[in-house]
Amino acid sequence: MTRSAFDKIKAGLGEAKAYIDGSESKRGYGIHVPARVNVKKIRTRLGLSQESFAQTYGFALSAVRDWEQGRRQPERSARILLKVVEKEPDAVTRALAKTA
Repeated sequence: MTRSAFDKIKAGLGEAKAYIDGSESKRGYGIHVPARVNVKKIRTRLGLSQESFAQTYGFALSAVRDWEQGRRQPERSARILLKVVEKEPDAVTRALAKTA
């Protein structure tokens, strides 16, 4: 690894640490909402049926079926939730869990 590559990686790690610990302003960072989400890929990777996936994450079963069969695309907010489910399914499950 060259010194230049090392310095770039080190700087990036420093920026990421500052972002996470809150010492860096988050204004310069944006989010990317994908135009398309592969719902079937997410669901099958989690090992869930369409019905279980819909129940677990609060989607209508008909919407999951339509998304997977290409009849409809998820709205922006659903795409955001689906990306979070893809990356951190346990966090979403905890956040949506019923409490007594």
